[in-house]
Amino acid sequence: MTSPSGDGRRLLMKGLEAMGEAAIRAGCRYFFGYPITPQSELPEYMARRLPEVGGVFLQAESEVAAINMVYGAAGAGGRVMTSSSSPGISLKQEGISYIAGAELPCVIVNMMRGGPGLGGIHPSQADYFQATRGGGHGDYRLIVLAPASVQELADSMVDAFELAERYRIPVMVVGDGLLGQMMEPVVLPPERPVEPPHRPWATTGARGRPPNVINSFCLDPAELEAHNLRLQQKHRAIEQAEQRAVVEDPDGRSRLFLVAYGTAARIARAAMRTARRAGIPVGLVRPVTLWPFPRSTFDGLMDRALGFLTVELSLGQMVEDVRLAVEGRRPVLFYGRTGGMLPEPEEIAVRLESMWQQLAAPTATASQTRG
Repeated sequence: MTSPSGDGRRLLMKGLEAMGEAAIRAGCRYFFGYPITPQSELPEYMARRLPEVGGVFLQAESEVAAINMVYGAAGAGGRVMTSSSSPGISLKQEGISYIAGAELPCVIVNMMRGGPGLGGIHPSQADYFQATRGGGHGDYRLIVLAPASVQELADSMVDAFELAERYRIPVMVVGDGLLGQMMEPVVLPPERPVEPPHRPWATTGARGRPPNVINSFCLDPAELEAHNLRLQQKHRAIEQAEQRAVVEDPDGRSRLFLVAYGTAARIARAAMRTARRAGIPVGLVRPVTLWPFPRSTFDGLMDRALGFLTVELSLGQMVEDVRLAVEGRRPVLFYGRTGGMLPEPEEIAVRLESMWQQLAAPTATASQTRG
């Protein structure tokens, strides 16, 4: 197989394959996973491409085995990733907690599907709590990236590896089957150095230095508390430095704001355009990092926002973080579909019209009274 061009040309690629090629160009040389719909095209792509660049692909016997192989490769200093979909990510949670506790960099892709349980294979965002609250046991966090196009799926892989190594933390990239299966033009990132940066903490042999020991096991409560407090200090540094969001405000005069990520953001954008044609001044806030959640973006909108409508492919999860960011300063409403159902832009536009009537009317009345 010939690798796709990296000369800056736009190529038509499927989302999952663009992720795989971008990961390889970002220096990934180890992939351990297990097939599950709707993400199986990603390990399939890596199985073909990694041997061509001297890398290692291994289909493990289970998701549990795969994440522990990631643990081992990361501890040895390898640039490593895995991918799965919702039930598979659930099975990986113990290993993810171990990796976070050991402060090892790796990348985890979750192409979400409907649940709970085995659920269905259609698009969902019902893993938001699992991704942003750690998911496994203990006090820890993951950096969570939420791309919304095939180009962003590719770009997110470069960002994910860089962030994982900068902070020695697992990074999760979340999407769904719709994003993963769609084809869009994409410009692939340039090739990165194959060898990762020097990692003095890795278990690469102890010739000329004391041996490194990597684990997440600590029987002394005082030592374990100190370790957790140090992790929290790192988490605070990430919160200060890595909040990311895109605000779409075509004329700079929006008074209502949709809040959505990933596939839901694409639908919300269409709803924004529909509402604007009806004369409702609507913008869109699209979180790019789900953790750290971009709270500062909401602070910057308080001078003109009348309210926020959170749109999700779930029954309401990110809306809790939106309400925490807004801190009661403005109304935060919710609209969601679940089970793999996608909202129509017109449904969201109707809700926006209702919000506008409720929130703008008191403002207009107050202005008339003052006049």
